[in-house]
Amino acid sequence: MSKLITILILLIFGAVNAQTTISGKVIDTKNEPIFGANVYLEGTYDGATTNEVGEFTFSTEETGTLTLVISFLSFETKMIQKDVSEMKQLFIKLREDVESLDAVVLSAGTFEANDNSKVSVLKPLDVVTTASALGDFVGALQTLPGTSNVSEDGRLFVRGGNADETQIFIDGIRVFTPYTPSPNNSPTRGRYSPFLFDGITFSTGGYSSEYGQALSSVLLLNTVDEPVQEKTDIGIMSVGATLGNTQKWDNSSLSFNVSYINLGPYLEVFKDRNDWETPYSGAQGETVFRQKLNNGMLKFYAAFDTSKFKLTQEDINYEDGIDFKLNNSNFYVNTSYKGVLGSNWTMTTGLSYTYAKNKLGIEASDIDGAENSAHIKMKLKKRFHSRFKLNFGVEQFVTDYKENYSDDTLDETYGYDNNITAGFAEADLIFSKDLALKIGMRADYSSVFKTTEVAPRAALAYKTSKNGQFSLAYGNFFQNPNRDVLKFSQDLRAEKTSHYILNYQYVNNGKIFRAEAYRKDYDNLIKYNTDFVQFDSDFNSSGNGYAQGLDFFWRDNTSIKNVDYWLSYSYLDTERNYQNFETSAQPNYATNHNLSIVGKYWIDSWKSQVGLSYSFSSGRPFTNPNTNQLLSERTKSYNSLSLNWAYLLDQQKILYFSVNNVLGFRNINGYQYSNTPDIDGQFNRRALTPAADQFFFVGFFWTISEDKTDNQLDNL
Repeated sequence: MSKLITILILLIFGAVNAQTTISGKVIDTKNEPIFGANVYLEGTYDGATTNEVGEFTFSTEETGTLTLVISFLSFETKMIQKDVSEMKQLFIKLREDVESLDAVVLSAGTFEANDNSKVSVLKPLDVVTTASALGDFVGALQTLPGTSNVSEDGRLFVRGGNADETQIFIDGIRVFTPYTPSPNNSPTRGRYSPFLFDGITFSTGGYSSEYGQALSSVLLLNTVDEPVQEKTDIGIMSVGATLGNTQKWDNSSLSFNVSYINLGPYLEVFKDRNDWETPYSGAQGETVFRQKLNNGMLKFYAAFDTSKFKLTQEDINYEDGIDFKLNNSNFYVNTSYKGVLGSNWTMTTGLSYTYAKNKLGIEASDIDGAENSAHIKMKLKKRFHSRFKLNFGVEQFVTDYKENYSDDTLDETYGYDNNITAGFAEADLIFSKDLALKIGMRADYSSVFKTTEVAPRAALAYKTSKNGQFSLAYGNFFQNPNRDVLKFSQDLRAEKTSHYILNYQYVNNGKIFRAEAYRKDYDNLIKYNTDFVQFDSDFNSSGNGYAQGLDFFWRDNTSIKNVDYWLSYSYLDTERNYQNFETSAQPNYATNHNLSIVGKYWIDSWKSQVGLSYSFSSGRPFTNPNTNQLLSERTKSYNSLSLNWAYLLDQQKILYFSVNNVLGFRNINGYQYSNTPDIDGQFNRRALTPAADQFFFVGFFWTISEDKTDNQLDNL
C-alpha cells in the first residue's frame, strides 16, 4: 500500500513538473497596456487573454520550440518562436495595423469613385446619376473641385490646364483618343460608357510616378472584375437606343454594350442655332472579356465607334456662314493581366492599340488625319511587409500620325512619329497608422526630341485625429506637345509642370470634407508667332506660366433621410505666356470661381429618384481688339440648373427624364470679332453661345436579370 502511494506521489509530482508557465505583458508603441489581446501557442489550445494592465499567464505541457502568437484587433499580429521554457516574463510590443480601415490614406489631389476604396468621395452610382452629366462620367466629374466649366468643349480642364493636359487610362493602359468629335460650341462626350466600369480615380495633381505624359491630371477607369450575375440591359431614348448583355461561366465572363445615336428626330422638335444638313449620328460598341487564371486575371477590352455630321455654322466674317463636315471612326483595344508571382510579388502588364481616322471638311478645305498609337506596359510590385511596398516598371508609347491638307491651291502632307520609352519606381513607406510616405521617380526618353526627362515625386500623409488627416504632395510632370504642334515642328522640348499640394480631409459617418491648396509652375510651353498654329509658324519652347488656388468639397448622405448632396467650390488664379501671347495673361478657358451643387432625393411613395445639379462660373477672359489689351475683359457669369427624374415602373423598368439648364440661362462662352474694322474704326462682334440653351432627354430602360431586382439606375 505504501509503495502504491509513493508511485502516485511521484506521478503527480512529475505531472506538475511537466507544466510550463508562460507569462508576459503586451503594450502598444506608446507603452500603453493592451487589454484583451489574444496570446496562444500555435497549433495548441493553450493560451490566455491579457488583463487590464496588459499581463497574461497560462500553463502548458508542451515542450521544445514553438510559436507564440499575439493578436489584437487593429494591431499587427506578432509571432515569437523559441523554446517554451524561455517564454517567461515576456515584454511584447504590438504595432498598429497600418492596413486597418481607419489608417491614414495618401489623398492629396485624388478623388476616388470606387465601392472598394477606403475613402470614396463618389461611388460609381454617383458618377452617372448626376443631373447635368446625362450619363457621361466626364460630365459628372466636372462637378468636382479643381475643374473649370468650359461648356462648349465638354472635356476636363483641370487647375488652369487645358484639356490636352488630362490623360485617361483604362485598367492602367493609356487611351489616346478618349472623346467623340463634335462641332464648334457643342460639347463632346467621353467615348466609353459607364456600363462596364466600377471604379474611377480622378487625380487633379500630384499623382503617382506610374503615370506620365500628363501635365495636370489623370483619370483612371477600371473595368468590372467580376459581374454579379447574367443580365440584359435595354434602353430606348429620345436620341437613340442602347443594348447591353453580360454572360457568366465558371472562370470567365463576357459583357458588351452597343448604342446608336441620331440627333435628327430630336432636332426636328428642338431646333438649335446650327443649320444642319446631316445631323449628328453615331454608332458605338464595346466589350470586355474576363478570364480567371490560377494566379491572376486576364482582361480583354475593345471599343469601336463611328460618327458623322454636316452643318453650316454662323461666322461674323462670312455672311453665309461656314460649311463644316466630319466623318470619324475610332477603334481601341486593350489587353491587361494582373497576377501573383509568389513571395509577395505581383505583376501587372498590358497593351493597348488605337486607330483613329478623321475626314474633316471646312469650306473648300479637306483635312484627312489618321493616327496609329500603342501603349505597352509592365509593372512589378513587391510587398515586403505591411509597412514597405515597392513597385517599378517600364512602358513604351508609340504614335504615328499622318495628315493630308488640300484646298483649291494646296495639297500638303504633315505628320510625325512620337515614341516615348519610360521607366518608373515608387515605394510606399508606412511608418504607423497615422503616418505614410510615397516616394518615386520617373524618367521619359522621347525619340522625337532625343532627350530624357527625370521627374521626382513624393506624397506624405499624417492622420491628426480619428477622422481627419493632412496630406502633402510634390512632383514634376512632363508631356510632349500635342499633335497640332508636332505635325509641323519637332525641334522643341517636352512641356513641364511642378505641383505643390496641401490637403486636409475629414471623413465621418457618411460625411466628407476636403480642402486643398495648390501651386503649379509651368515651363517649356509652346509659343508661335501666328494667329493660329499653321505650317509656317515659328515655334519655340520658351513659354511659361503658373496656376494656384483653393478647392473645397463637402458631401453629406446621412443627415437628411433619403437625401444625398455635395457642394464643391474652386478658386483659380492663373496666367500663361504661351501660344501667340505677347505677355502673360489668364487663358480664355480659365475661370476664377467655379461652384457646383448636386443633390439627389429618393421618394419612396413615388418610387422615384429626383436630382438637381447647379453650376456657376465667373466670367471668362476674352480679347477686345478695340481696346488692344490681351484677354482683359470678361464675359458675364455662367449659370445652369439641371434636373432629372428616374421613375421605377417596376423594379427592373425605369422611365427617365432630364433637362439641362431648365431655367434657360443665356450663357455666353466668349466673343468673335470681325477681321476688319467698320467705317468708325471699330471691330464688330458676335456672342459665342451654345448651339442650344437647353437639352431635353427622355429614356426607357429595362433590365432582365436572374435575381429580377437589378436595374439600370446605376447607368443613368
